[in-house]
Amino acid sequence: MLTRLPDDFTAVITGASGGIGSAVVEALLGSDRPGRVIAVSRGGHPHSDPRVDSLALDVSTEGGGAALARVLGDAPVHLVFNAIGMLHDESLSIGPEKKLDDLDAEAMARLYQVNAITPALLLKALQPSLKGHHPALFASLSARVGSIGDNRLGGWYAYRASKAAHNMLMKTAAVELRRLNPQAAIACLHPGTTDTPLSAPFQARVPEGKLFTPTFVAERLLEVLETCTPDQSGIFLDWAGERVAW
Repeated sequence: MLTRLPDDFTAVITGASGGIGSAVVEALLGSDRPGRVIAVSRGGHPHSDPRVDSLALDVSTEGGGAALARVLGDAPVHLVFNAIGMLHDESLSIGPEKKLDDLDAEAMARLYQVNAITPALLLKALQPSLKGHHPALFASLSARVGSIGDNRLGGWYAYRASKAAHNMLMKTAAVELRRLNPQAAIACLHPGTTDTPLSAPFQARVPEGKLFTPTFVAERLLEVLETCTPDQSGIFLDWAGERVAW
């Protein structure tokens, strides 16, 4: 697992209470290689494995990111996996738009905040732990619908645009991070349609065999990260390791 990283590596998982985030935590703990797994969620759910530090933080705010940075200090981090994302929220009446008439400024701003701004602020906060000369991977969940080149169906304006913005922010940060740490790499990852609350309202349209379990997705994405080297930093890959068009 993640053979480019050293033994006893430190991993930070944000969105660790969600379907994919919690599955990534469990997949990492299935190996004896991680030395410390920092599981970050708003609830901070405890874990029985002594290698896990469960933190209750909202990293969608600058304060939450700063608090996480204080916990880490300047200690090197080798893996950051951002599993935070938002498509809909019934309590806020937010859902994918079907037409221009459905656009709502507050809903669009919320999706930008969660899907694009949050991972960028996370990178900002964790700079001291990512820069240096140690192997480091920063992976952040994107979505194929955020691909401009692959957009043939339209709709889902805010989610598509927020994920496209996410990809640009990660690609731009990859250029800077290369100067801060020549052994670091950033990857945007499309997990496929995963059986989580995010996709639940839309699963009826998923073709047979294309709705994946969180466990499968976590294992596949960690395998994909094996191929993400510094010279590929800023890449956009799907769960099968195939490049996704920008």
